[in-house]
Amino acid sequence: MSHPSHEAPLRVALVGYGYAGKLFHAAYIDATPGLQLHVVGSNRPDAVLADRPDAVVCPPEAAVTHSEVDLVVIATPNDRHAPLAEAALRAGKHVVVDKPFTVTLIEARHLARVAADTGRLLSVFQNRRWDSDFLAVQAAIAGEAIGQPMHIEAHFDRYRPHVRARWREQAGQGTGIWFDLGPHLVDQALLLLGLPDAVSASFAQQRAGAETPDWAHVVLHAAERRAILHASMLVAGGSPRWTLHGTRGSFIKRRMDQQEAQLLAGMAPGAPGWGEDDDTGVLIDGATSAQSDIPTPSGDQRAFYAAVRDAIAGARPNPVPPVQAVAVMAVLEAAVAAAQTGAAVAPDLTDTERAEWSSTREAAS
Repeated sequence: MSHPSHEAPLRVALVGYGYAGKLFHAAYIDATPGLQLHVVGSNRPDAVLADRPDAVVCPPEAAVTHSEVDLVVIATPNDRHAPLAEAALRAGKHVVVDKPFTVTLIEARHLARVAADTGRLLSVFQNRRWDSDFLAVQAAIAGEAIGQPMHIEAHFDRYRPHVRARWREQAGQGTGIWFDLGPHLVDQALLLLGLPDAVSASFAQQRAGAETPDWAHVVLHAAERRAILHASMLVAGGSPRWTLHGTRGSFIKRRMDQQEAQLLAGMAPGAPGWGEDDDTGVLIDGATSAQSDIPTPSGDQRAFYAAVRDAIAGARPNPVPPVQAVAVMAVLEAAVAAAQTGAAVAPDLTDTERAEWSSTREAAS
């Protein structure tokens, strides 16, 4: 959707200028007409000003309430998400929070209430809804060639054998691979499968010196259907990103989306070749075993910020409304409890939350 040129752009504060803030958020905000990155909240002003000499740089706590800001984007360590987001909402700002939304379900519900009370938009950066591999899976299911998908398996595997000195890999609340990659896997699985009845899980610390889980295997149960979500730091050569088995056939997508790699290589979002994926999906017909290569749609994570801009203007729905983020947090917590007890755990969602989640899913489809 084009943005009318005569309207003043939304002024954005980006809070946190680490990997996610700098690589993803700053790039996509810059690439979205109608958004202007004006303030950066960081305790490392030199690093920000080296990249963005015109930016207004201030501490995170000042950025979220800055008088010259309409939209606050929070890309700090996970345990700072909830207090900074609440401060921004109470200051009358619209808010985008990087995943995971919060580190507890209690915090997630509280933020959703604050957003409702203040009448501000609150959204969560589930950028991988616009990944080429996920778009390919959605298209394969919609085409009905595999029938009813009964087994959905999603892998987010890497080979990083050495523990790095970064907060995501250190002991603490909301750290480890499940809170880093799990929110993407869960969000995508819920859109494909629906809300699960129960969750079972196993976590491990497999690398020497690991302080927090670096291997996660989680199963979502929805009646007789299953979604297997797996993430590991010790997978050389990768594994299929998606494997779907249905009542009529199967679909396999091996390689994951390339937008993060393109950003790391210095490509600007929207440049020629942006989001293109030449790794075709493979459709296997159950009756004949015949295999067909299915072209993969291009991914474009810029769509998230365009949707946020338009939702603030009242032109279309919030792309990731708070109840969807609450549902992801409920599944993340259920998996932690299941791993601790060894038993399947039902996500702690009320009937009202389940009904609201279903209505937002239908509105977006």
